[in-house]
Amino acid sequence: MDDCEIVGLYWQRSEDAIPETERKYGAFCLSLARNLSDTREDAEECVNDTYYEAWTSMPEERPGNLGAWLGRVVRNIAVDRFRKNRARKRDGRMDLLLDELDECVPDPSADPERASESAQIAAALDRWLRTLDAEDRRLFLRRYWYGDALNRLAEAGGEDAARLAQRMFRLRKSLRRALEKEGIGL
Repeated sequence: MDDCEIVGLYWQRSEDAIPETERKYGAFCLSLARNLSDTREDAEECVNDTYYEAWTSMPEERPGNLGAWLGRVVRNIAVDRFRKNRARKRDGRMDLLLDELDECVPDPSADPERASESAQIAAALDRWLRTLDAEDRRLFLRRYWYGDALNRLAEAGGEDAARLAQRMFRLRKSLRRALEKEGIGL
């Protein structure tokens, strides 16, 4: 079943919408949630919350790319769950990713004045990503958007993990310079 048909099921309020979504995108959503969650149970809850979000918000939205829309929803839910869990304890994969990016991307939630800069930061990040070659852009997004582990990325690319870590460091440094050049303070 293609995306338009699945979205149509949501618009019709058909009970088949969620099973069809799960059949086509369940593995993708679970993989993304697992990369950003501490436990499989948290990841599964994030995916279930994603299906609920799709059911409740699909009438207002008609996404052009259902997979990308679901990816954004599951990622946001996983990050929110992480932040909630983080308030109780400081541990997990997401801490490492956020700590790596703290050096170059300001956290808008840390300072209310920074919250208004979010759109400016997102636009600058998008411009910077477009300056990268396809491989660096893919690596950066897989690491910091999808939460893939460095050793997994290194293995997939046939690269030494230490060399990849250095490459990621250089990418973060480049991002920091690009943000500073655009007047975004860190």
